[in-house]
Amino acid sequence: MIRYILQRLGESAAVIALMSFVIYALIGLMPGDPIDLMINSDPRLTPADAARLRAVYGLDRPLVDRYLSWAAAAIGGDFGNSRLHVRPVLDVMPGFLLNTVKLMGLSFILSVAIAIPAGVIAARRQNSRLDHVINLLCFAGISVPVFWLALMLIILFSVMMPILPASGIASVGGGGGIMDAARHLVLPVATLTIFSVGSYTRFVRAAMIEVLRQDYIRTARAKGAGPSRIVWVHALRNAMIPVVTVIALSFGTLFSGALITETMFAYPGMGKLIYDSIMGNDYNMALVTLLFATAVTLAANLLADLAYAWLDPRISYAAGEGARP
Repeated sequence: MIRYILQRLGESAAVIALMSFVIYALIGLMPGDPIDLMINSDPRLTPADAARLRAVYGLDRPLVDRYLSWAAAAIGGDFGNSRLHVRPVLDVMPGFLLNTVKLMGLSFILSVAIAIPAGVIAARRQNSRLDHVINLLCFAGISVPVFWLALMLIILFSVMMPILPASGIASVGGGGGIMDAARHLVLPVATLTIFSVGSYTRFVRAAMIEVLRQDYIRTARAKGAGPSRIVWVHALRNAMIPVVTVIALSFGTLFSGALITETMFAYPGMGKLIYDSIMGNDYNMALVTLLFATAVTLAANLLADLAYAWLDPRISYAAGEGARP
């Protein structure tokens, strides 16, 4: 197991190194640069001034040379300064990351807590009225655009019934405490939960239907196991294996953030930070935040692989065996 984890960590490091160059190249090839923004904001700058500034910031050097300089500094722990925030990148990120952890973490927990029981109930009562209702609600949640759902919630609960704030993370002036912060989280968390719970429920339902048809489930029934024990002890654990894959693939969005939702509610999270950095040509911030999202996605996939072995003892990562079903 330890050897497998070390191998995966080495592969993840290689992926991050490759992605750092790809992201750096894509950002570097974008039209315009910080010097162009300076010229647009200050018409007194001459072409000679612009050339001198590009030389100072190294923007006149080839892309590969610039990347190697950045990578050497990053290995030493220096990820550069944010142009928009005028602070080191690593000093800016924690606040936005904490906001995203609260927003996406709550929506993720609620989505899973609703999806698993709903999927199990729909699978046990396949083709019943309750199953049809659950499927209808799931399809509605999947089909509704996030921006439209956010607008409807704002209109309903912030305009027509002004009981919840429509944006931000705290009231103007501060001093609201935990309850004030919780009220600001209600609408964005509800938006993300409604959007994601439908797909999770559908996956749980499909996996449970397949597992409930297996021979060992019929054997458990023949031995006199009760319906609840069959579902929650024998079936659900095996049904969670494909569901864990889906959850792991979506887990990276917890830290890259839900861009549309954060924009609609003016929520200062990682998604909005990435968007603002790219639009503002804040190269260092955009690069580091995108790499961080990549690292989190890789870590989530590693945790999913380890969860497979916990859910199904037949799966082994012992040295020389690999993952065997």
